[in-house]
Amino acid sequence: MELCIGVTGHRDLVEDEKPALETRLRAFFGGLAEQFPGLDLQLISALAEGADRLAARVALEMGIELIALLPMEQSDYERDFSSAESLSEFRAFLESAGQRIQLPPAAGAESDSLEQGSASRDRQYAQLGVFISNHCQVLLALWDGKPSDAVGGTAQVVRYHLTGAMEGFVEGQAAADLLANNENDLVFHIACSRQQEQGEPGNGLNPLDASWITSLHGRVDSMNMPEEYQLMLDRLQEFDADEEKYLEEIESNGYSLLNDIPPLDLPAGVEQANRHYRSADWLAMHFQKRVHMSLRSTYFLAALMGLAFLLYSEYTNLTWMVMLFLALFFTGVVFHFIGERRQWHRKYLDYRALAEGLRVQIYWNLSGVVDPVAAGFAYDSFLNKQDVDLGWIRHVMRSASMQRARGQAPEPAWVSWVIEQWIGQEGHGDGQLAYYSRKKLQNAIHHRRTGLLGQITLWCGIAVAFFLLLFGSDVSEEQMRILMILMGALPLIAGVRDAYAHKKAEKELIRQYEFMSRIFGNARQLLDQSGDLIFQRRVLRALGEAALEEGAEWILMHRERPLEYSGL
Repeated sequence: MELCIGVTGHRDLVEDEKPALETRLRAFFGGLAEQFPGLDLQLISALAEGADRLAARVALEMGIELIALLPMEQSDYERDFSSAESLSEFRAFLESAGQRIQLPPAAGAESDSLEQGSASRDRQYAQLGVFISNHCQVLLALWDGKPSDAVGGTAQVVRYHLTGAMEGFVEGQAAADLLANNENDLVFHIACSRQQEQGEPGNGLNPLDASWITSLHGRVDSMNMPEEYQLMLDRLQEFDADEEKYLEEIESNGYSLLNDIPPLDLPAGVEQANRHYRSADWLAMHFQKRVHMSLRSTYFLAALMGLAFLLYSEYTNLTWMVMLFLALFFTGVVFHFIGERRQWHRKYLDYRALAEGLRVQIYWNLSGVVDPVAAGFAYDSFLNKQDVDLGWIRHVMRSASMQRARGQAPEPAWVSWVIEQWIGQEGHGDGQLAYYSRKKLQNAIHHRRTGLLGQITLWCGIAVAFFLLLFGSDVSEEQMRILMILMGALPLIAGVRDAYAHKKAEKELIRQYEFMSRIFGNARQLLDQSGDLIFQRRVLRALGEAALEEGAEWILMHRERPLEYSGL
């Protein structure tokens, strides 16, 4: 898994400051590598003169992969460079880059009118800033700290990264919700001067001052990353470690969304997304089994503890029941401690949410739902209102999104394949329509069993009570004790089963599965009634957005029901 650092900065750095800036950059890259040893650092740079190349040079010297991002055709871009020496340096960096990405013409920009100073050229640079911001985990800014109205300039890129807003450049996916929480707002700012009149840093900054900036905390005058963002990247690192740990099982038993694909060109980025999907899906099921095992064990122990208490209350000479009660309690504590320490519940929820997000990402990319020109991150509706620590899920999706070929739409024939694989038919097959219908039925059966158990135990308890009322004087003391224990044990069993069902959110899941079954059924009906490709993509987009929204609600619902020992 990669930790991608996007760089933005001024072209006209002061020559005397460059050695010290290089030192700052080495400390920054080295600190990230030391803090997150499980993540491979990448630097995404447009390789413009000044800050871009300074960061690229240090990164290459430290063995960090360089991703070269070109805002336009190379021949057009090279007109920005001031000398033959600069042009030669640019081409050398381009050769050293591990990956090269070229952005297509931005919406509203004309590819044949990219003259210097033109509005079209400014839009290309604004699109460049949007792409870097949306596809990195950390934005590195070599910036004088002064605000600016220059479209696509360093100040605007930093502001866009913090707020999702960039005046003068409007893109459909640039800011899905300006008022939502933004987990992708981590900026590392190194103050620098500019080779111009009044080029010193602004806002009380001195050259080489370094600080973290986020929309949540503002400027943090410390080299230590804010805690929430460190946790987010730790989670990204944990996912990579779990992928590596269970690699053999994932490769042997993991489910791929690209089984039986048609003989069509596979869009760029889909294979990487599918690899992460297979890992996330397998890991989610793996930790789900651990969670359910721990949950069942916990509530079974709770029932045994209640039974031990009832026996001790009726048979005061059975002092060993106290020891059994304590042994059951501490066994439950051990189960809880292991589950909490290994974070089974959180990993199950996070990996399931990641798998569902990747499922939408893959099918959208295959069917051409995602705008092939858009430079932004196409999944801003997913988890953007949740806690910052869930941002790692979107960072995994960003990694695959960056590989997506810009300016190229997939073959239209993919749409019909996606419809069959993603939605499928009700009642049979592996599509989501059959899955949600099946899960709705299964959970409804479990819920009815819970209700039936409650009714049976209630009436059995009432029957015992009536029996004691009518014939209590005719039974022996031993029989009386057994009946009293039975009166207590029956509602205890029903109560534990009901608590278990509540912890698993069976009632909520039935409604959720019913809703998603209806959504997928409606989508299938609309798609079957129309052969219009544009309309079909609109339906698939709406379906994906509904699935992403439901996935976010699902993880929030289950996070409110953590596996706790308080059930005992």
